[in-house]
Amino acid sequence: MSPSKRSSSPTSASSSSRAGGVRSGPLGRSNFAVDWGGGSAASQGFAEVIFPPFVLGANASAAATAAGDDGAASADGHLLLRRGATGALDLYEWWDRARQGQAPRRRVVTVRLLGIDRKSVVMTWRFRNARPVSLAYSPLLAMDTGVLMETIAIAFDSVEME
Repeated sequence: MSPSKRSSSPTSASSSSRAGGVRSGPLGRSNFAVDWGGGSAASQGFAEVIFPPFVLGANASAAATAAGDDGAASADGHLLLRRGATGALDLYEWWDRARQGQAPRRRVVTVRLLGIDRKSVVMTWRFRNARPVSLAYSPLLAMDTGVLMETIAIAFDSVEME
């Protein structure tokens, strides 16, 4: 799971590869789009993306447990995608094929961080050879009016950033 950066230099991203180039201030994290390669309109509704730490070799397990924003990082090295459940079974069907040993088609999962205009792409992460590992749902609570959330954990072979 080593990240590779597509750029003209090993230390900085090419400003021509991103709309608007490199910003002088920090980027926001609330405008993003996820394409999980499922071909479903339901894939547009992801509310949260949790990146695993990108680590090298033997340091992977130690760094995975120590990293994260507010302790929310995926400790197992998987990409986590979370959305409000709508009744669509696309994530379940992808996970279920893997569970049954039917080796679902591996996908390229693309996460795009969008600019304030919600159209320009500021950063992109591409997770190659992505496959489902687990599918989870938030608890059902009779006294709570919150949203039922579904979370899919995705293993991948490599990640590229631009």
